[in-house]
Amino acid sequence: MAQTPMRVAGVDGCRGGWVAVIVAPDGAMSARRLTALTDLIDAPSPPDIIAIDMPIGLPERVEAKGRAPERLVRPLLGGRQSSVFSMPARAAVYASVDPAVAEEARYRHACDVARATSTPPKAVAKQAFHIFPKIIEIDTLLRARPALQTRLYECHPEVSFRMLNGAPLDVPKKVKNAPHAPGLALRRTLLEAAGFPPALLSAAHARALSVGADDLIDAAAAAWTAHRLARGEAVSFPAPPERDALGLPIAIWA
Repeated sequence: MAQTPMRVAGVDGCRGGWVAVIVAPDGAMSARRLTALTDLIDAPSPPDIIAIDMPIGLPERVEAKGRAPERLVRPLLGGRQSSVFSMPARAAVYASVDPAVAEEARYRHACDVARATSTPPKAVAKQAFHIFPKIIEIDTLLRARPALQTRLYECHPEVSFRMLNGAPLDVPKKVKNAPHAPGLALRRTLLEAAGFPPALLSAAHARALSVGADDLIDAAAAAWTAHRLARGEAVSFPAPPERDALGLPIAIWA
């Protein structure tokens, strides 16, 4: 990738935290595991731009097929459209936060609230429910520190890979929730062609960081999007971004 005067990072969620791929202004790249996003944002040399694979901006009500960015990017992905799952309304996300309540009961409650705040009524996908704590972490951070809205941007790795490839990818990176070697290899090839070192993307490096190989690869795809943001080359879906009731942007960047 071409150099920029900015330090950028791509971030993906992983078990127990986050994984970040960081690109320095001179093009040097590194990866690190994070317990909290503030570990990166408030680091001694923090990134100027961060692209993160996690929803930002939560509407009060949701229409059919989710938020506007989810509806807009799915047609770009061909057979991979199911990788973009719908986020429910803000109230449904926050309905799941009581740790004293059993997970299944929290899930049922979130589904009830989601049905009441969507047209037509729609429950919450389990995959979405499991990332609610990370969504709340971002949402809380951006509400407390609004200036971060100029540094933190939502992306989606499969959209980034589609842009890197010039066409939808026809091989998934996971099959039945297990890593799928051909899909991981295809995505590594695309990232290496974009300038990411093979060693940075390797399964051995992922193990050393205690993160999933797919999480590390997705963080690198997010870093590619952050680099495009820094160079003014990224596009948003929708354009311009929408805003939720609290003023947070609602858009996927690629």
